[in-house]
Amino acid sequence: MNRRELLVGGIALAGAAMVGNAQAAMHEHDHSHHHGAAASGALTLAISDCIQKGEVCLNHCIDLLGQGEKDMAACAKTVNEALAVCGALQQLANQNSTQLARMAAIAMDVCKQCEDECKKHAAKHESCKACGESCAACYTECKKIAA
Repeated sequence: MNRRELLVGGIALAGAAMVGNAQAAMHEHDHSHHHGAAASGALTLAISDCIQKGEVCLNHCIDLLGQGEKDMAACAKTVNEALAVCGALQQLANQNSTQLARMAAIAMDVCKQCEDECKKHAAKHESCKACGESCAACYTECKKIAA
């Protein structure tokens, strides 16, 4: 190994160590904040799951609507609404916004409506079942912080 390779390797190692230290310091700093951050961490995970499963469900509903299954229209509509609200909720949770509790209260209603509609199709469509279950979990997490 020549001096140049050794120097570049040393610089890369030092940079990695600095990044690791910075991440550790940020992690420590996060724990020093008020306990609300833990609640929004669980909420953020529930929201992410709800959005992911909601997108799958909505795409499935659209496919079925295209095949003429008009009874999927209400499911598609409620999932679409849940995706819009949960997207906004996710942004507020990520920012630890002062408006998070108020938005969580709205999301509770929307997630409950989506869960109820998805339950109607759960026995026939796996994506509706998964979406309904994730909406129920999101509802539960929202309820913990809702105003």
